[in-house]
Amino acid sequence: LKTSDATIADDYPAASVLFADVVDFTPMSSGMEPAELVGLLDEVFSAIDELVDDRDLEKIKTIGDAYMVAAGVPEPRDDHAEILCDLALAIHDLTATTRFSGHRIQMRIGVNSGPVVAGIIGTRKFSYDLWGDTVNTASRMESSAGHGAIRITAATRNLVADHFVCEPEGAADIKGKGSMEVWRLVGRR
Repeated sequence: LKTSDATIADDYPAASVLFADVVDFTPMSSGMEPAELVGLLDEVFSAIDELVDDRDLEKIKTIGDAYMVAAGVPEPRDDHAEILCDLALAIHDLTATTRFSGHRIQMRIGVNSGPVVAGIIGTRKFSYDLWGDTVNTASRMESSAGHGAIRITAATRNLVADHFVCEPEGAADIKGKGSMEVWRLVGRR
């Protein structure tokens, strides 16, 4: 990687991306010492790591109090949307029943499905990452979801409707995207 100037990236025509973010993290963290804050996030993200590993998914990264995971990369899989919806429900159940460092938390979760580019770019601090509209839209699903809600796009809903209960939320104004039909993931059928 350090000696080559070649881009290491592959196209994946069918993948799903999930973003999960701790609700009201900024006000909660303002009263915490830095070590306590890091301990809380470590406890939350370690628990999610186990759920991700159990499903053989690809953790992409954490960004502050947000967690990003993908299915269908680097190994393609036909159930990419279904397995990420399963993970989203497991994260929801975990946070509803667990105290982390003495705190109750909620997570806002967003999922989208579609093509992505995945790989490693740059010349230092290499990390596997994802790019494309599918990723950006998954992030927007998370940021626009209600507290403790799992918001999915129509693209994801169309792939999982036979296996999951999805409630239509109608058209939502999504930053950078405009009006989009969105769905709330409720549970398994």
